[in-house]
Parts: sequence; structure tokens; C-alpha cells
Amino acid sequence: MSAKPLYAQLADVIAKKIKSGELVPDRPIPSENHLADEYGVARLTARRAAQELRERGLIVTVRGKGSFVAEQPPIDPPEDEASAD
Repeated sequence: MSAKPLYAQLADVIAKKIKSGELVPDRPIPSENHLADEYGVARLTARRAAQELRERGLIVTVRGKGSFVAEQPPIDPPEDEASAD
């Protein structure tokens, strides 16, 4: 059991799939109902996870079409380069 909310845990799982390339840009992510069934959570939990992913900029939602993986920005530079300021 984690202290992190269930929706955030689900969002992290989906984010990992996006970052690994399992879910690719411009392709739909599973529906809220599918996510709820697959991960054994309430539909509202799946909805909140999708909201979290939108806030992180990982997905975009098109009304009547569904949610899609967003185009990903370039990967941040390694920590040693970023802290060279």
C-alpha cells in the first residue's frame, strides 16, 4: 500500500507506458472504462488519472473522440548538464 493516491499511481503506470513507447504519440489511450476494468479501480479513479496525465502534458482529450498520447517534447538534459549553470 502506498500513501500516494490511487489515481496518481495509475497515472504513473500510464506515464511509464508512454515514456517507454508502449503508448505512442497521436494514438488513443485505453478508455476510462477499460482502464477501470484492467486495473480494478473505479471509473472515477481512471477519470482522475486521465486528468492528471492531461495536467502533466502527456495526453490530450478530444471531446467525442477520446484521449490521445500527446507529442512529447525533447527529453530534459542529464542532471549534470542542467546543474552546470
